[in-house]
Amino acid sequence: MSLRAPGLMLSFLLLLSLAGGGAVVAQLESGDRGIPPLDSSSTLEIGGIKVDIAAKDAESARLAGWREAQRIGFARLWARMHKRPETEAPKVPDGTLDDLVSSISIEEEKIAPGRYIATLGVLFDRSRSGALLGSDGPVRRSAPMLLIPILTSGGTSTSVELRNSWQRAWAGYRTSGSAIDYVRVSGQGIDPLLINAAQTRRPGRAMWRSITDFYGAADILVAEAQVRRLYPGGPAVATFIGYFGADRRPLGAFTLRAADSAGVPRMMAEGVAQMDALYTRYLAAGELRPDPSLIIPEVPLPPEEEEEVVEQKPAERVIQIAVTSPYSPVGWLRSIPGVRSVQEIGAQVLVVRYSGSPGQLAGALNARGWQTNSASGVLTITGYAPPASAATPAPVPAPPPAGGPPAPTPPRPQPQPQPTQGAREPLVPVPTTRNSGDR
Repeated sequence: MSLRAPGLMLSFLLLLSLAGGGAVVAQLESGDRGIPPLDSSSTLEIGGIKVDIAAKDAESARLAGWREAQRIGFARLWARMHKRPETEAPKVPDGTLDDLVSSISIEEEKIAPGRYIATLGVLFDRSRSGALLGSDGPVRRSAPMLLIPILTSGGTSTSVELRNSWQRAWAGYRTSGSAIDYVRVSGQGIDPLLINAAQTRRPGRAMWRSITDFYGAADILVAEAQVRRLYPGGPAVATFIGYFGADRRPLGAFTLRAADSAGVPRMMAEGVAQMDALYTRYLAAGELRPDPSLIIPEVPLPPEEEEEVVEQKPAERVIQIAVTSPYSPVGWLRSIPGVRSVQEIGAQVLVVRYSGSPGQLAGALNARGWQTNSASGVLTITGYAPPASAATPAPVPAPPPAGGPPAPTPPRPQPQPQPTQGAREPLVPVPTTRNSGDR
């Protein structure tokens, strides 16, 4: 029984871990999270345009209201880009504005039989309207900033773990006209584990370096909205606070109010616009500089190992040389570098121990004036002819070390005794083996 108890306990813990793992997986796969950010890289938006148009019918009033919103939107966008009053904006025909406008977003509208009241947003195509708006030049923007929206309501702080009105407002905000290069997360996948309210209160640089490197950001911006309601569905008061960096350095705060729950989305959209203006002011003042401690240092590459080139010494060979020349080449052979020994076998056969090939030995002999031939497969010394250039002296052996006996000087070739008759007797090769009497 005592042996079974640890096994039962281990099985019980394993079942608990599997159950807990399943709960975590189910929680990550929940459909209550994830709002993809709106891509506004190709448009310029101006919102909050209020129109009130009367016409003969609802359709004509609505079309006239959209045309009026286009004219007002172009003037406001031009004034914002040039820092000048709207009255100085150029007058553009409606036909040209129809080509420049990409779409119209409806923030709020009320339609009557002969009247149209609405709050609209106009989106201009960036490439087509750049020349008229003066926005075709380079625009100074900040370094990529990882945006973390935090909503605090009812004593609970959430970021992207669940869909909320503050995350939705940032996801729908068109950042193309902002000087801040926001890196917005959708809240899907691993985002809730990395981007959450608890992480923003941890100043440790190790985790922040991994997060910023994962999302391709240089630093962190935390936008917090603290919402308080008088009663469910009633008026709401929100305090918006902007922070910068891993140390949560506060940049500023402001308060907005909504009359009821229906006005909360508009309050959040206004909070996003004012928060962006707050960040832009600090960027213009040079206060949004990326933290160097969040940059992952590059790992130096290991030094390249230089392979040592080992010079291979030529193999020592035993070379047999046949001598048919009337001159003796023994002294000259001993003066050639690489020659270890020269053994005479008779008068016409030499055995040389040489570090090199027979061809190299023949080349060394030829450089000293000796004539060689290897057509028969055996190196043969056939004669001697002094070199034509007198400037090339005969090689002299290296001097001996200090204190040692002087090195022997190679003898000059001496003519061998010649027979007295006119015809020279033929030379007979001496065999390489000797009998016992020759020893």
